[in-house]
Amino acid sequence: MNTARAVRTGAAHRLAAIAATALGGPLPVRLRTWDGSESGPVDAPVVVVRSRRALRRLVWQPGELGLAQAYVTGEIDVEGDLATGLRTMWAAARERRLHPPRLTLAERANAVGTAARLGAAGLPPAPPASQARLRGVLHSRSRDRAAISHHYDLSNAFYRLLLDETMAYSCGYWASDAPEFGPADAQRAKLELICRKLGLVKGARLLDIGCGWGSLTLYAAERHGVHVTAVTLAAEQAAHVREQVRERGLEDLVDVVCQDYRDITGGGYDAVATVEMGEHVGDAEYPAFAASLHRLVRPAGRVLVQQMSRGSVAPGGGAFIEAYIAPDMHMRPLGDTVALLESAGLEVRSTESLREHYVRTVDAWHRTLEERWSDVVRLVGEETARVWRLYLVGGALAFDERRMGVDQILSVRPTADGGAGMPATQRDWYEGLDEL
Repeated sequence: MNTARAVRTGAAHRLAAIAATALGGPLPVRLRTWDGSESGPVDAPVVVVRSRRALRRLVWQPGELGLAQAYVTGEIDVEGDLATGLRTMWAAARERRLHPPRLTLAERANAVGTAARLGAAGLPPAPPASQARLRGVLHSRSRDRAAISHHYDLSNAFYRLLLDETMAYSCGYWASDAPEFGPADAQRAKLELICRKLGLVKGARLLDIGCGWGSLTLYAAERHGVHVTAVTLAAEQAAHVREQVRERGLEDLVDVVCQDYRDITGGGYDAVATVEMGEHVGDAEYPAFAASLHRLVRPAGRVLVQQMSRGSVAPGGGAFIEAYIAPDMHMRPLGDTVALLESAGLEVRSTESLREHYVRTVDAWHRTLEERWSDVVRLVGEETARVWRLYLVGGALAFDERRMGVDQILSVRPTADGGAGMPATQRDWYEGLDEL
């Protein structure tokens, strides 16, 4: 067989042809397959298909989920920088109008036949162990608990390794471009900004819904003398916060509760914060969640929601995120969330986009992941480490390209006469954040 014919009949050429048909245009990356053949532009990022099992996954799961499954198992890899490869694919999708895989019955039959000739026919491979397997009614208490546990109960040791000393797993506020201003500084600036927006003073009562590893809870109690009720569904998080409360002598100021937000009783809080928890609530459930925020805060009390958003064209979290990172999550455009909060009786007073701040935050987490790769693999295994690499690289890219956003939404519960108890202007929120 001559070289030209080998190129045309190699696995890479056949897969590239099927992909071009399914996507509506040629692949913008170069393919290298298990038989050594290559196809595609020579100056493009190289996608390495290491086994026929990867092809079998894509036959049964054409699209993002099949690709993610093959990547996290190591059946597909990207040679060089993963971010460059993903950026190239997204740019091609926009510029060449590529679309998610779509095949007619005849084209699907041809793809299955090609897979069979390449030795990749067979039943669908089992999903990777790291993929979520949730059961029960969507957003029931038991299913929500399982969804939260899947991601946040991975292990406190892992999150201590990945995050900075604040253990804040949310967007930081990069108040300075100075080289010495690092991730922990950005998180402290974010925590202080939230406290200022909420108008916290010594002795005030704060409800922290979805408290994570307690970064806001501990900061508000230590720095501002606030009485905090910290609520989380994740047992590992609750254990960590309780340990920190004991170590820091904050027992008189902090109460940690491991429960569903729907089970929070009482009310009359001076302030309520929920930092990147609203994405887990669900679309149909969000009006009731917003009503809970209104019920739990006192009149003239403030509510701060920090929450990720998504454009109207792609309102969900995506197949990979929903299967591996945040099952059952729902993101919506900022304006829709504002409308839901106001429909619940809250008056929105301020919104602030932190999108660029999240690019820097996620990049910092990714650098740590790569620098501590061997430690991460020892803690959680190669497959989960690859899940996080894909998650962080893809997340930073989504924020950078404005496919996702994150916003701080400050609102107030009006008094009976319509008052807000807030100054008409607020100029001191940002002073000195770079010096914390």
